[in-house]
Amino acid sequence: MSEWWRGAVVYQIYPRSFQDSDGDGIGDLAGITHRLDHVARLGVDAIWLSPVFRSPMADMGYDVSDYCDIDPLFGTLEDFDALVDRAHDLGLKVIVDQVISHSSDQHPFFAESRRSRDNAKADWYVWADAKPDGSPPNNWISVFGGSAWEWDTQRRQYYLHNFLPSQPDFNFHNPEVQDWALSVLRFWLERGVDGFRLDTVNYYFHDAKLRDNGPEPSVENTPAVNPYDMQDHEYSKTRPENLAFLARMRAVLDGYDGRTMVGEVGDNPRRALKIMEDYTSDGRLHMAYSFDMLGPKFSPAHFRSRVEGFFDAAPNGWPMWAFSNHDVIRHVTRWEDFGTPEQVAKLAAALLLSFEGSICLYQGEELGQSETEIEYDELTDPPGFRFWPDYKGRDGCRTPMVWDGSRHGGFSAVKPWLPVKAPQLARNVMGQDGVDGSVLETYRSLLGWRKGSALQAGRSVFFDLAAPVLGFRRDAAGGSVLCLFNLSDVAVDVPVTGLAALDGPSEGAVLAGGVVRLAPCGWVWTRCAAGLRAG
Repeated sequence: MSEWWRGAVVYQIYPRSFQDSDGDGIGDLAGITHRLDHVARLGVDAIWLSPVFRSPMADMGYDVSDYCDIDPLFGTLEDFDALVDRAHDLGLKVIVDQVISHSSDQHPFFAESRRSRDNAKADWYVWADAKPDGSPPNNWISVFGGSAWEWDTQRRQYYLHNFLPSQPDFNFHNPEVQDWALSVLRFWLERGVDGFRLDTVNYYFHDAKLRDNGPEPSVENTPAVNPYDMQDHEYSKTRPENLAFLARMRAVLDGYDGRTMVGEVGDNPRRALKIMEDYTSDGRLHMAYSFDMLGPKFSPAHFRSRVEGFFDAAPNGWPMWAFSNHDVIRHVTRWEDFGTPEQVAKLAAALLLSFEGSICLYQGEELGQSETEIEYDELTDPPGFRFWPDYKGRDGCRTPMVWDGSRHGGFSAVKPWLPVKAPQLARNVMGQDGVDGSVLETYRSLLGWRKGSALQAGRSVFFDLAAPVLGFRRDAAGGSVLCLFNLSDVAVDVPVTGLAALDGPSEGAVLAGGVVRLAPCGWVWTRCAAGLRAG
């Protein structure tokens, strides 16, 4: 079977914010189809669509009420089929989000489940009696704040929700729930999708004994913006029973040629690499999507520890790395202290696209797009309302794609669901297209150069270099590539033995007298001998 996904670059599309085709201020499937040429021209291998299924949109589609239909907000099943066909015509694979850890409370299954304790769906969700004093059955906390348990007056029991109360968790200890989830995968595989991004993949199973979680040992015992971070979620997620179910999922995909699964592993760095190892070993997931590079850390030691640590722990596993997505502050803004936005954007592109593993780019990243400053009256995101102003939610990274410099950035003819503001408007596709040295053209150049090189499939050999320099070599049968990065705003020199010339893309890099001088935020990819070393 084809392993096209190994070393592939996937472009994440947030459908609400990519392109509005029908004038309602919200992006849709027809709009995505219209703009696929832009994605194909970048040189990526696949697109990942965030959820487009029927949903009351309490959590922007991550609360699904019908897993086998498209929400009218985005179009129809026929629109979806047309998108898949067009993507395939352009040589793009299509990966769709699957949110099967929980559903919407508007799903017919939950409506039936809450009706009584003895109906056909009674055990499809996680129900538990109150303690004698009426309190929840344990101390589990919701990611979005408050208890992870909600009282239901019909059943007179609590139900589990790891996110919003309107997102009840399925009970995967019930084999019928597992069988149903697999049928959802088959439905979309039969429609021609090339794979799945599995939302909250380590949340499927909970501890059947409902034991209390303890405190998180790696976090100071002080009040946090979100107390979820203060708890060690040993019992509420990442249970050992999940491994067998992932193997069942893999067996379904193995019945189709060239399909893939990437699981979103949400956990703290203390255990994230171990979960990624377990989940991508022994015939389970093809890839694990890491959160390890989606935070504020920007240092050679951090990046090296994540890549090297993964392959040391899981030599037969496979990661997917990302710097931005629909849940975190855009990386150009997170790392703004290390250089100008354009410098950071280009450095981040070269850095990410050189890592061993598969890569995920988030829409607008190829423009060097920055985080949008959202006012309280512009909010749509539930955790933003709950934790304002210390945490402003995820709306700032979800604002519309900017195609040109017109009023709404070419996204819509009417006011969009989230604003397009001046700083984002300044970074648009039309303004960078064909402009030598622009962030967009840098991405296109790097993606084109990367294809077929050791950066796509080669193994990593890291060099022991002093900060702020990160350096490694990628070795493959067809040749080797040396990668050097200056993660600072001051120039640095890196001695290199046996390098005659710089043969590859670079920014602010000069070779002279056996030394590579890297300007602030400078970097270089260069073909080299397999035994070459730096430092």
